[in-house]
Amino acid sequence: MLMQNKFKLGLLAFVVSAALTGCSLDGDDGADGAQGPQGEQGEAGSDGQDATTGVALEVVGRAVVGGAGAAEIVQYHAGTQTVYATNGESDTISVISIAELTGDALEAPVTSTNLTSTSIELPVEADGTALAGLTSIAVSGDLLAVAIPADEKAENGFVLFYNGLDAGEPAFLSAVQVGNLPDNVVFTPDGTKVLTANEGEPSDDYTIDPEGSVSVITVTDGVPADTATTLTFESFNGQQAELEAMGMQFPNPSGRTINGVAINTTVAMDLEPEYITATDSVAYVTLQENNGVAVVDLEAMTISIIGLGVKDWSQYQIDVQENGEVSFGQYEGLYGVYMPDTITRTTWKGATFLLTANEGDAREYIFSADDETSCLAAGGLEFDDGDCLAYTDEVKVEDLTAATNSELAMLQANGEADDLRVTLGMGDADGDGEYDAAYAYGARSFTIWDQNGQVVFDSGDDFERITASVHGAAFNNGDDENEGDSRSENKGPEPEAITTGTLGDRTYAFIGTERMGGIFVYDITNPYDVSFSEYVINRDLTEGLTADDSIGDLAPESLVFINPEDSPTGEALLVVGNEVSGSVSLWQVTSK
Repeated sequence: MLMQNKFKLGLLAFVVSAALTGCSLDGDDGADGAQGPQGEQGEAGSDGQDATTGVALEVVGRAVVGGAGAAEIVQYHAGTQTVYATNGESDTISVISIAELTGDALEAPVTSTNLTSTSIELPVEADGTALAGLTSIAVSGDLLAVAIPADEKAENGFVLFYNGLDAGEPAFLSAVQVGNLPDNVVFTPDGTKVLTANEGEPSDDYTIDPEGSVSVITVTDGVPADTATTLTFESFNGQQAELEAMGMQFPNPSGRTINGVAINTTVAMDLEPEYITATDSVAYVTLQENNGVAVVDLEAMTISIIGLGVKDWSQYQIDVQENGEVSFGQYEGLYGVYMPDTITRTTWKGATFLLTANEGDAREYIFSADDETSCLAAGGLEFDDGDCLAYTDEVKVEDLTAATNSELAMLQANGEADDLRVTLGMGDADGDGEYDAAYAYGARSFTIWDQNGQVVFDSGDDFERITASVHGAAFNNGDDENEGDSRSENKGPEPEAITTGTLGDRTYAFIGTERMGGIFVYDITNPYDVSFSEYVINRDLTEGLTADDSIGDLAPESLVFINPEDSPTGEALLVVGNEVSGSVSLWQVTSK
């Protein structure tokens, strides 16, 4: 402000001087006048605020709750500062108190732990139905919801409810039957509804193929209803062509006979709900294998479907060769099918925007057979050491039959993408067995979509290019053994988990890559002006080491953001469930 006052005084002197000069009087100059009094000091300006330029992450907490499968889905109870994690290795729920967490970074985060866990034992049956292993959990207020499929493929699964979380003493409350194979369970933000994505996967030989569905359980004053409302996709059974025109696919063995059963797969049977994000009135459900999103109106109890289309890889860099080195290229005739796993949401200008982790997923169903003769006689496709292949939609680019003068023909002529895994479900629009292009699983990215299903932002080729820059040929690694460039021909880094969190006035997306194990952070405050912010990984990538060598956190399957006000350290935390390493890690997230 002082400099501004000086500038104003100087300007005034200049104006007065110019005015006097303009008088052009010829008289002698008079004597200098007396010095005028000092003007008042201007107000001091406020101190400038440091601009937020991104986030920093460091591991401050870690627990190993078991081996492979021991830490897939994580949840957080803020009142008791407790992390809950599914433990598929022991079919229990691991309970980890983080109340004593200090926020000090672990000195050896790859191998050390500073947190311990206890377990919640789960029942083996509900209402007379034998249960399989748990798939998902969700926490809201005093309630814990646990999704568990039935042991028999044809039977429906259950949600088990526990209360007493606020007192730190979870106790079984009730079991509610839902659809077939509940694979994900969530609460609506207001806690009044519990939703399950019921995947309804086929049996190993594809002879049993339950319908996919979405179940809704009402919660009133903390008490779940005794029954669920299950919404099916039967109304779409006559609309497969329309859905395919929206960019969806429906690969299955319809028309074949396997183990004496004639396969006739409907749309409702083929759709496999995977993951849910919800507002209080609308749920969005990924249909991963089919490349779509189901939109559930929770007031009208109706479902609509959005097809996600494909990504043109000729516009981006992609490594499609497992040759032990970084070998990016751009390829005409190669497309990516988004096939998202985890889905979450954010808001901007009062509108909902969806974020997806575009993992991709192939279908492969295998049953046991004594030998090749019995396998083929049962309708299997091929036999390998006791395994009879019932169905797969996965094939290499070189094994597709290319239409004459097609994009695929040019791609195959190049040869670099020959071993890339692609789907049989797209590229042959007229069904003549000749393909016009190749469609790879997943998009090796995360995407922001508007409520109309239009792409607002896609991270493009960032994940591969960033990890290649950081790790060199160790990029596109596997999730249980260190072998660089071992996933380039099959979905690359596989974005699996995604969540959002807000620090100050900035909103960030956190994306976990299943194979590499790293976490990417993007500033998504404005979905139309997204920027990359940070990449971290807690893994020893020494070539040849395996998960048995305790090489760090492997296969992040789920992420939970803890706000600073709910954190024991007073700073935001990111909780990561790492399925292959069986570890739960906590990253402290601070603004830079």
